[in-house]
Amino acid sequence: METRKSLERRMDATEDLQSVVKTMKALAAVSIRQYERASEALDEYSKTTEMALQVVVASVTSMRVLARPAPGKRAGAVVYGSDQGMCGQLNDQVVSHALAELDKREVSRSNRTFLAVGMRAASRLEQADEAVSGTLTVPGSAPAITAAVQEILGTVQQWQESEDLDHIWLFHSRPVAGASFRPETVRLLPLDEDWLRGLRGREWPGSSLPQFSADWDTLFSSLVRQYLFVSLFRAFANSLASEHASRLASMQAAEKNIEERLQELKSGYHQRRQMEITSELLDIVSGFEALTEGKGAAG
Repeated sequence: METRKSLERRMDATEDLQSVVKTMKALAAVSIRQYERASEALDEYSKTTEMALQVVVASVTSMRVLARPAPGKRAGAVVYGSDQGMCGQLNDQVVSHALAELDKREVSRSNRTFLAVGMRAASRLEQADEAVSGTLTVPGSAPAITAAVQEILGTVQQWQESEDLDHIWLFHSRPVAGASFRPETVRLLPLDEDWLRGLRGREWPGSSLPQFSADWDTLFSSLVRQYLFVSLFRAFANSLASEHASRLASMQAAEKNIEERLQELKSGYHQRRQMEITSELLDIVSGFEALTEGKGAAG
């Protein structure tokens, strides 16, 4: 049986762990809100970009000029995961989702390559014998997302120019109610023809469409790049919010287990202390009885 001192040490260690878990839970909650705000702030920028695209696509008659079908079945995929652990099944789920989606679209392993965001996502892909052409570090804050987006844009351009990959997909997690999330698929390129047609047919909020004098190709390419930036940034924000939501759920479960364990230790400590007190009282009673019997025999 453990001594009271050993139980005290274990209680102290458990309370220290409880403090760490509470701190991590608070940080996760704060981080979730940070990335939610980043995604919300992107809404107006996205709306402005779409309105500009609406003006440009209204000047052409065929959507196929804008959304050319990608040749063959060659595809590049950006998979958003995590660098750190304690985020549940996030990496397993998003990687499994990505592989299932590409299989459903009949993209063979030899015709697909991956850019992994996060070492743990890269590890899951490599374990599945997939070709990982690069790995990015997960941004540590909302302001750091922009630099990561620019890096992905560079990779996408390289895929298109040197590897002839015109199908580009994003696979990331999106937070849902509570501390849960779900995997999501975004087709980055080629542009969705139905989406562009919908933009062209959308009602303009003003009395007439604005006119533009810039070169059409240059303007359209610039707006598409802004659209890609918005899509990549939003995928980052959603993925990071999902990661911290999953971590929050893990910390909540850990906190509950620690509280239960602490109660067990406290119960064992009090039981041990009571046994020691009882043993001391019995020793006193036994000593008193022995002393009383000795005096009686002497008398």
